[in-house]
Amino acid sequence: MKVQVLGTGCQRCDTLYRNAVEAVERIGGEEAVTVEKVTDQEVFFRLKVYVTPALVIDENVISTGKAISVEQIESEIRKYISGADK
Repeated sequence: MKVQVLGTGCQRCDTLYRNAVEAVERIGGEEAVTVEKVTDQEVFFRLKVYVTPALVIDENVISTGKAISVEQIESEIRKYISGADK
């Protein structure tokens, strides 16, 4: 599973990235999850993200324009792990 934080390097982008890393750490070894920062605007346009920061899980945009909490991110990741998103 791939979690991406799309952003230009603003404070909210950095906060969202830190929250995503912490959420993945809380989940632990249950699932192979990687977190990456993405600053490439071509990726933003491909995913139709026009407001940053954005949280993306496996190419699905979860949130845009705000730094959601660790708990919210953890909940979203767990939905994907369990298959509840499908």
